[in-house]
Amino acid sequence: MKRILWLTLSHGLVLALGFAAGIYTLPLLIAPPPPDALQVGRASEGALFTGQFRRDLKDSDALHWGEGEVSVGATRIALRGRLAPGPDYKLYLSPEFVETEADFARLKSRMQRVGDVKTFENFIVELPPGVEPQGFNTVIVWCETFQQFITAARYR
Repeated sequence: MKRILWLTLSHGLVLALGFAAGIYTLPLLIAPPPPDALQVGRASEGALFTGQFRRDLKDSDALHWGEGEVSVGATRIALRGRLAPGPDYKLYLSPEFVETEADFARLKSRMQRVGDVKTFENFIVELPPGVEPQGFNTVIVWCETFQQFITAARYR
């Protein structure tokens, strides 16, 4: 009986660890190639605003973080930096600085969803028609699937 219990527990643990590793590594395996420094530089030219993603925000941790310079222009948002890999990242503009899941939930109805973040080293996300970044002051990376705050940068 002890052997069956031990085998069940050990196999369950291995299965759980494998599942967790898969969730973490799958986005890395299916991510498109990131834009290079030249592409990000071109996308950042004429930026209206800049901000910094930092690792030391309240709800950022070892698995949920971003770092680097974010450029916000009239037609696109570009990052020269890195994000912790994860699934289903979305980029939002917010009228207030956000650094927790609770703040995000409180302000989500006033935010503008910009688009998908598909790369974890540098990114360029085009703004949808009619979105005016001047009406906001913060750019946020959010994991939709797990309702997880990743990072934010105040740009004005």
